[in-house]
Amino acid sequence: MEFQNTREFAQQLDAQDELFKYRDEFHFPSINGKNVIYFTGNSLGLQPKRTKTYVDEVMNDWARLAVEGHFYADKPWWDYHERFAIPLSEIVGAKPSEITVMNTLTVNLHLMMVSFYQPTEKKYKIICEEKAFPSDQYMFQSQVKFHGFNPSDAIIEIKRREGEHNIRHEDILAKIEEVGDELALVLIGGVNYYTGQVFDIKTITQAAQKTGAFVGWDLAHAAGNIELQLHDWCVDFACWCSYKYMNSGPGNVSGCFIHEKHHGDFELQRFAGWWGHNKERRFKMEPHFEPEYGANGWQISNLPILSLAPYLASAEMFAEVGMTKLVKKRNLLTAYLEFILHEIDEEIDGTEFEIITPQNQEERACQLSVYFHGQGKTLFDYLMVNGVITDWREPNVIRLAPAPFYCSFEDMYEFGQILKKGISK
Repeated sequence: MEFQNTREFAQQLDAQDELFKYRDEFHFPSINGKNVIYFTGNSLGLQPKRTKTYVDEVMNDWARLAVEGHFYADKPWWDYHERFAIPLSEIVGAKPSEITVMNTLTVNLHLMMVSFYQPTEKKYKIICEEKAFPSDQYMFQSQVKFHGFNPSDAIIEIKRREGEHNIRHEDILAKIEEVGDELALVLIGGVNYYTGQVFDIKTITQAAQKTGAFVGWDLAHAAGNIELQLHDWCVDFACWCSYKYMNSGPGNVSGCFIHEKHHGDFELQRFAGWWGHNKERRFKMEPHFEPEYGANGWQISNLPILSLAPYLASAEMFAEVGMTKLVKKRNLLTAYLEFILHEIDEEIDGTEFEIITPQNQEERACQLSVYFHGQGKTLFDYLMVNGVITDWREPNVIRLAPAPFYCSFEDMYEFGQILKKGISK
């Protein structure tokens, strides 16, 4: 498609967009009386308008039924989490039995490490990507120390080559082969939070499992953003937060995938709690833990229903649309944003900025990270006060995430006009 940097062309794309109507399903902040251009769905998605209905339903059931809401609410609380199994399985490419929701992301990653990081004297090393999200780095360090190993020895970071912004897949595969029999776990972010690079989950998983290692994925920036086939790719486990592309609200519950090949292994270590106990016998208050078969057997405490309600509102919206349509719009929207950025770069003399997200569509998703050489944070501040909510990362990177549910093509054009003024001032 031949793009044009005009409002009329952007409006034409919006008119052809079958998902454009979903824009009205979300609440937008406003600045100077106008809805903002919102580029930070990779940090916190906008609130769906239907969310309030789901939360009010729980509040009304609590007022009307009190404790009996566990069994007699319209959506009984004791099995509320089971409503996520089908929509989330379709989003991440899993079987419903492989899906559960509980806790928050880093808590779930720690819990998965109980089962899938069981180091021995010879097989103890973890491979992750350089510049992983800090929470993941802290988790790795604490887990390794807990097992009595030195993080500088046990944690292997795949580094970018000198002068490059992204990690080469061949370097990941080479490092897996090099570590070999010492490798206990590979745990990488499916989409790098800083650059927006999408990793080849299938190939990396297969390579690591050939060494006898477990493979997990932090899908914080991938769930609801890229097409996933976790079951078919034989990923051992994966966890994701729900508040970024999946619009569930700040700090909300985490989704979790455990491949069915592990469901029957009741000798596999896990931390136990009564909500992971056999559902049919849970209220018999038995002293010995008998895990529920499937991913729900990794649950510990009863679920925070008021947190689940907003997530269910969003998950059912995803089920209405499907990832195929979202990814199709995502690709076109991101490509148009990339075009706009290049147009601005050519229009203004002396502009120096660089898109550090891969150009290859297979290696990127709903994010362009832009390195603004020499601009400093003043440009970010200008965008914010002029109605563009975006994200700043040191030393000079602005992350732009045009989420397909609520961002429009006209937003991309309008952003370009504001950006041009900000650079020129």
